[in-house]
Amino acid sequence: MNPSNMKNNKEKIVLAHGSGGKLSSRLIKDILKSFTSPVLRKLDDSAVLDINYKGKKLAFTTDSYVINPVFFPGGDIGKLAVCGTVNDLSMTGAKPLWLSASAIIEEGFPMDDFRKIIVSMNKTAKAAGVEIVTGDTKVVEKGNADGIFINTSGIGVIEKSLDIGSANAKIGDRIIISGTVADHGMAIMSARKEFNLKTVIKSDCSALNGLTRAMLKASKNIHVMRDPTRGGLATSLNEIAEKSGVGIEISEKDIPVRNQTRGLCEMLGFDPLYVANEGKLVAFVAKKDAEKILNAMKKTVDGRNAGIIGEVVKEHRKKVLLKTRIGGMRMVDTLTGEQLPRIC
Repeated sequence: MNPSNMKNNKEKIVLAHGSGGKLSSRLIKDILKSFTSPVLRKLDDSAVLDINYKGKKLAFTTDSYVINPVFFPGGDIGKLAVCGTVNDLSMTGAKPLWLSASAIIEEGFPMDDFRKIIVSMNKTAKAAGVEIVTGDTKVVEKGNADGIFINTSGIGVIEKSLDIGSANAKIGDRIIISGTVADHGMAIMSARKEFNLKTVIKSDCSALNGLTRAMLKASKNIHVMRDPTRGGLATSLNEIAEKSGVGIEISEKDIPVRNQTRGLCEMLGFDPLYVANEGKLVAFVAKKDAEKILNAMKKTVDGRNAGIIGEVVKEHRKKVLLKTRIGGMRMVDTLTGEQLPRIC
């Protein structure tokens, strides 16, 4: 066989590998074959490390941000990077403490824009009560990047008694969403020049550690928390159903979507359940404490529109079913392919 033909037949990375859907899952599973850490294999938003820091466990996470455009209604790449890492820590019940921040900058990127991004990161970190304690910058030749990419890592601490993870959903759990879905993804779409959209939807980009703190103060009977970013609410629910080995039923009429966001989704042919969020969480909580936790959420800025959208059931294990507005039931699968590239 011709070596050049063999090269052309090799599998390549495509945009859908970064969508948070099936190809992303397949890629991660393939990568995991090279690693043996049981902590990494849990694939939660943060690694929980039992190193006895002042009687607590340690949470550690990292993420990279390649969003386009870097400035968008409701935020920018700097705010997004801080919020995203704070949120990944918070989803394990951790109190975020310290962040690192690194930037890969393309030659020719405007210095004023870079300064705005750094100011935004500092402001967001202070508001969230975390410190950016270390960082790095690299500059690459023009054409070898796309403006600016940012990586942030974060460390937080967790109470020893807490065990919140995506494999912990239990039959009877109530499922709570903290607010309207799909705002971030549609904000990015409306900001992209090629669509020339006049509507302005603001991203929900926000640090959720204050919300999770209020929830845990109300009750420790929280089994799962996830921030439904890439792949949206539908993909997060499918991942939880798969890892926990349970069935999930949700109600379409109870899932909050802003009218403007829904309208843009319909115009562009997107399902809000699959659109990314950057300031929302979904929680699986014990039935007996669901109302108590929900009331605590509603008293916070980030949880004021929270509501119960479904429950965990023993039927149809590892699957998510949606009760439609007209009373029927349909399967909600994991996102297949790429819906919105460069969304975070």
